[in-house]
Amino acid sequence: MAVDEPEGTTRRRAPRVDALRNREAIIEAASAALAAQGTAVDVREIAGRSGVGMGTLYRHFPKKEDLVQTVLRRDFSRWADSARRAAVDARDPWAALTDFYQQALTGYARHCAIMENFALTWSVPDLEGIQQLRLVIEELRARAADVLRPGVTTDDLLLLLVSLGHAVRVTDECRPHLWNRLLHISLAGLRADHGEPLPDEAAPALRLP
Repeated sequence: MAVDEPEGTTRRRAPRVDALRNREAIIEAASAALAAQGTAVDVREIAGRSGVGMGTLYRHFPKKEDLVQTVLRRDFSRWADSARRAAVDARDPWAALTDFYQQALTGYARHCAIMENFALTWSVPDLEGIQQLRLVIEELRARAADVLRPGVTTDDLLLLLVSLGHAVRVTDECRPHLWNRLLHISLAGLRADHGEPLPDEAAPALRLP
């Protein structure tokens, strides 16, 4: 026999509207702070940006790492989706590949915490944002099969994004648009009309005497 719950039980279990509002304010403030300063940002600054007290922040996120990971998962997914949408709107397969990288790297340059973490997480297969990126890149590779040089793999294209992301990070302050030049140099080497065959993955880069 079903037992009726005391009146108000459902209300107590559901988060209050103001609690939900505070949580969203904290996440939005943390996103802006992490984008501007990276993961070293002080939680007191995040609380100040969000308009809540430290006690409220810690009730929602007992550890700074909890907040950072929540925001990074969301922002990483949004970053990957923005790059996907740029590729979908492109006029042809090569433009789709180019637009994907340009949008991904532009977003990357605007988010310090993603810059800090992408090179560490790109090979984690169960990370949602990485899964999104891998699927998009696989689709782009298949779509551009006729214009890509033979042997180019999804991992090649994903690692190119990692490498160019590192270039964004090291040149961001001194030459903030240099990555776009490097992108076009790199993409030129991926074209099908590039005559030299790709080396085997297991082949040594340098033969020592």
